[in-house]
Amino acid sequence: MAAGVCGDIMFTLSFRRDFRVPDVVSSALRPLPLLPLEIFLQQLASNIVTRHPDILTRIGRTDLLRFGIDPTDVPFAIEIELRDGVVGVHLRRELDEQSQHARISGTLAALMRLVDGEADGDALFFSREIVVTGDIAAVLALRNAVDAAEIGILREAAALIGLWISEPGRLLRGMLTDEPRRERRAQDERFRQ
Repeated sequence: MAAGVCGDIMFTLSFRRDFRVPDVVSSALRPLPLLPLEIFLQQLASNIVTRHPDILTRIGRTDLLRFGIDPTDVPFAIEIELRDGVVGVHLRRELDEQSQHARISGTLAALMRLVDGEADGDALFFSREIVVTGDIAAVLALRNAVDAAEIGILREAAALIGLWISEPGRLLRGMLTDEPRRERRAQDERFRQ
């Protein structure tokens, strides 16, 4: 179960073990552009690395590592690149297995439970809820680094959404009140003198 705060709204999200994104929802997502979600996920990953700088050093590799995260019940996959302390996130309609060092696939719920620490990765692997192929050592290093950082991905995402909502709201409130106009008038008066 993951809890988060978005603005002033508190929410709790928990995925049942057998939850799958319904086919009708997956089909509705298929024609949508990936760029807005990719921008959000890149910012989320950057924020996580900024708040938890040890996460990349715990992996113990500085060469390029490319992980494919393949939620089997949505029409896109996530490619995560790690190199020299920098994380890159790209959304793909399909993963190019030749360019991946490792691939982790499973339902979106299983993957979220794994990342959020709600489920044990070994249990998910041995129950075949997730499938890992490629460089298993790199996947274990990534999982151990994420576990050690105690990252709550949904909590981190909610914080980012709250920031994205609150900052434009603050700017809009400033545009609609007299305070910025009074400040501009005062600056104009100082300039004229």
